[in-house]
Amino acid sequence: MSPHAQPRRIGFIGTYLPRQCGIATFTHDFCHAVSGQYPGTECFVVPVNDFPEGYDYPEEVRFELLEQDIESYERAADFLNFSDTEVVCLQHEYGIFGGPAGSHILALLRELQIPVVTTLHTVLEQPQSDQRRVLQEIARLSSRVVVMTERALRMLREIYRVPKEKMDLIPHGIPDMPFVDPNFFKDQFGVEGKTVVLTFGLISPGKGIEYVIRALPEVVREYPDLVYIILGATHPNLLREQGETYRLSLERLASDLSVKKHVVFYNRFVELEKLKEFLGVADVYITPYLNPGQVVSGTLAYAFGCGKAVISTPYWHAQELLAEGRGVLVPFRDSEAIARELIALLRDEVSRHAMRKRAYLMGREMTWNQVVHHYVASIHKARQSRTGRAMKRYSIKTLEQDRLTLPALRLDHLKRLSDRTGIMQHATFSLPNFKEGYCTDDNARALLLTVLLEETGDDTLEVQSLASAYAAFVNYAFDLDQKVFRNFMSFERRWLEQTGSHDAQGRALWVLGACVGRSRRRSLQMWASQLFNRALPMIADSDSLRARAFALIGISEYFKRLSGDRHVDQLRGLLTERLLEGFRQQGSEDWPWFEPQLTYANATLPHALLVSGLLANNQEALDIGLRSLRWLMKIQTAEAGHFRPIGSNGFYPRNGQRAQFDQQPIEAGATVSACWQAFVCAQDKFWLSEARRAFEWFVGRNDLGQPLYDAATGGCYDALHVDRVNLNQGAESTLAFLLALQEMRLAESAMDSYDDLVDAEQATTA
Repeated sequence: MSPHAQPRRIGFIGTYLPRQCGIATFTHDFCHAVSGQYPGTECFVVPVNDFPEGYDYPEEVRFELLEQDIESYERAADFLNFSDTEVVCLQHEYGIFGGPAGSHILALLRELQIPVVTTLHTVLEQPQSDQRRVLQEIARLSSRVVVMTERALRMLREIYRVPKEKMDLIPHGIPDMPFVDPNFFKDQFGVEGKTVVLTFGLISPGKGIEYVIRALPEVVREYPDLVYIILGATHPNLLREQGETYRLSLERLASDLSVKKHVVFYNRFVELEKLKEFLGVADVYITPYLNPGQVVSGTLAYAFGCGKAVISTPYWHAQELLAEGRGVLVPFRDSEAIARELIALLRDEVSRHAMRKRAYLMGREMTWNQVVHHYVASIHKARQSRTGRAMKRYSIKTLEQDRLTLPALRLDHLKRLSDRTGIMQHATFSLPNFKEGYCTDDNARALLLTVLLEETGDDTLEVQSLASAYAAFVNYAFDLDQKVFRNFMSFERRWLEQTGSHDAQGRALWVLGACVGRSRRRSLQMWASQLFNRALPMIADSDSLRARAFALIGISEYFKRLSGDRHVDQLRGLLTERLLEGFRQQGSEDWPWFEPQLTYANATLPHALLVSGLLANNQEALDIGLRSLRWLMKIQTAEAGHFRPIGSNGFYPRNGQRAQFDQQPIEAGATVSACWQAFVCAQDKFWLSEARRAFEWFVGRNDLGQPLYDAATGGCYDALHVDRVNLNQGAESTLAFLLALQEMRLAESAMDSYDDLVDAEQATTA
């Protein structure tokens, strides 16, 4: 590379040490390799923090991203654009960025006015729709895309349609280590005279370490001096959620198999120099990972490149790296095969050392001082691809072009209304009103909110604790004998009725379905699935259209994970037909509706038909859902163009007088949800603008021009009266706002990906 081709200033985006993460190690090593090999290039880092306090970073860190704060990504783009950066090197892994499928990083990439070289650390063979969209858009916005295996290169072309000429294949970088005899280091660890087997990396159940431990009894019968060292801290995310449960289970397993004296846990995240010593002492390295689709393993690359004899399960990276006698592959979850191959490798010293030599020789091309030149060549191509293009110095958008600025998520008032029993129904101003107690309706809504918060990474430990309280309330509300949910409970925890409303039954089914279909918490999924199936049959006897609609939405959520349930699908068909029958009986050209009057939560009825129609490919349900919702939106549009929900003081009977007040937050919330579903079904941006219009009702675009959302408390006022706002901030109104806000956050993120995909398709067509 000629000196003039060297970039003067490179920005690196990814996680970064001291954060305990494989990407952090890679970004650190990459940055230092470039600055070491190209001293004329200034290198700085923009790391991603998984919590607001961040980390004690070294001086090369110049700007920090907060994982779930999308505005920090936009600010980072400005920083990079304004700081004379010539190229950005992005490390991509879905889990390190905020938003659905890590989509927040797109907010940064869209605003960048400099070339981007993106290294993909994960390429999925069967991506979810969001994952596919995000990766395709990252590839479109990047000047060059780097992958580390032939398999990843092929998948990018065939699955994600990334142009071949845009991609570079560069191996995973590794430190340069001498080819040494393991016995040289063993006295430093007190294992002289022993055979050492090593596994290292952040510890989690997907590593498959238990299968190696189960192989040890057979191995140590022949090699009683063998020691298996498991090097690495428990993965920080796992540690936060489950503590040391997995590591303790491994220790119990070793004890049960009487191999405790052969197993060593070194519970540390070690620095590079210490890692080199551990690698040096190993006679055999094992990666028993359980995910066949793992396209890159940094730990495998390290061990292989320094000349270790490697036994591995056949995940994709291992298949490529260990081919042609450079290592040994064993089936997944097969302790017998691990024992057999480990014994064979230890017996045959000649073959083992020949394997080590083949690996080490190939590893010379993987050292960072070699790999970095390939990256600089890719950077050079990226800069050339931008040559001659008109670059915008500033990126500005009209209000029509820009996405809706949403209020910041604040859960202060939600927490204020909640206690260990659940969430209280009412408030006097912002103070919880103990006298009115609790209800299942509100606890179901609150639990639904916590499930949706999981999708944006806002499910903190405190939110998870709230979710458990809400779920416990819903669970206690269910009467096992009658198979129905009671609704109202006093503050003294006494039920005020034996049988709740049909609405409460439907709302409970909605949130139970969401827990099954959306939550990542396994215990919540299992509990909700059992209760859902116990409670669902009773909804068939309900004569309430809204209860049926709530249940249908719950079924659609349930089917996100358990779509093969025939009994549930049969009931879905029955409930859908009853909604359609209501429309056939009551609907007409001038009144395309399901009932002889518009009352409350009106948008839920077309919403239910849309989700059911989409599930079953029922065109009649889809057509009626879209037609009735379009009419409802027309009815709920004021002369000035803003959203005006049906008032609760008389509602709107057919051929009667429409009530303009009181306007309830539940109407705006239900409308946001229904309009987003209409967009999902019709792919018509009209529905997104309608969802935004309904949401704006909360923040002041309404008949009185007064916001109902209270930014000071995080609550929402209870109603819009003819002359004022009702200043009480109860659970129903606050949850209507928070649910609408969270749905808008999810929708805006999904829309960003949708717009980018459309742009990419149009560019390809052109």
